[in-house]
Amino acid sequence: MVSVKKVTTSNEMRDFIDFPHQLYKNDACYVPELFIAQRDLLDAKKHPFFKHSKLDLFLAVKDSVVVGRIAAIRNNNHIEYTKAKDGFFGFFDVINEYEVAEKLFDTASAWIKKEGLTSVIGPVNFSTNETCGLLVDSFNLPPVVMMTYNKSYYPEYVEKYGFKKKTDLIAYHLNTNELSTRTVELVNKLEDRLKLKGITVRTVKMKDFKKEVDKIKTVYNSAWDKNWGFVPMTDEEFDFMAKDMKMILDPDFCYIAEHNGKAVGFSLSIPDMNQIFITIKKGRLLPTGIFKLLMNKGKINKVRVITLGVVEGYRKMGIEACFYARNIITAKKKKILTAEASWILEHNQPMNKAMLNIKAEPYKKYRMYELAL
Repeated sequence: MVSVKKVTTSNEMRDFIDFPHQLYKNDACYVPELFIAQRDLLDAKKHPFFKHSKLDLFLAVKDSVVVGRIAAIRNNNHIEYTKAKDGFFGFFDVINEYEVAEKLFDTASAWIKKEGLTSVIGPVNFSTNETCGLLVDSFNLPPVVMMTYNKSYYPEYVEKYGFKKKTDLIAYHLNTNELSTRTVELVNKLEDRLKLKGITVRTVKMKDFKKEVDKIKTVYNSAWDKNWGFVPMTDEEFDFMAKDMKMILDPDFCYIAEHNGKAVGFSLSIPDMNQIFITIKKGRLLPTGIFKLLMNKGKINKVRVITLGVVEGYRKMGIEACFYARNIITAKKKKILTAEASWILEHNQPMNKAMLNIKAEPYKKYRMYELAL
């Protein structure tokens, strides 16, 4: 007999965070989330999301053993920005029994309907600014940093319940030795041409990190404003994310484009910390995980191109090409072998075309689902 209960105690919160470790214990591709990071993410007293929105976490239990989990989410900023009465499900994991998945979806859907919302979208962990999407292929490959991973039966269960495809998110694989060099060969001319218009491209200044974050924040909330699912981040949310990102940031892979000192574009690639996290048991940094993190950081040979955007009015001027070229040059200099550019909406033709033009390969697909209530 399967029952579903709301998470209300610290022990249940620990069970919620730790359940995937048991579920994926024999899966060579599974990368555990850092416990401390997940705990802070879900702590209503720490994460800025809870200042404007809410969620409830649920555990599925069978014979006194946790067999699944899900979050039901009301993101008021999404509702206000999109004018759509959408709720989200997230943090979804379940054993290979459809009955358990069905009860979890029943619980999340009922919660969302009770909130007066008319549809469920997911998986989304707060919003599309955080991890989202259900992996629907390439289950033989581990995820890169801040990307999702799930069992191959998840799409079947989601669709059996009645969810329909909303959109797909594409991840591209790049081999630094096979990338087109045309943009690299032209980058100096491109940047010289941009300088004549008062536009410069530079790396982020870590000594002025707070000021840099404020500049980047403005670009982020305007460059992606027309993308499906986008919701502007609050200042506190962006600062919270930036604080976490600073711990793994390589400033050589973080670029800002400015027009007479005003930020008009931003590109960020981050080291694939999952190459280390995959070795840290149950996501615990203590007692030995912290040493693995410190000792192996220099051995990472892959990056994730996480954002690359230019505000409207400055697109197709060559800024994007300069970002691509700088990423390629820096990757080769640092002996980075491969990269993942993720994620890109399937209908974002300019970005998808740009990826194919530099010989990037679409190699993973993540799906967003929707269910009308």
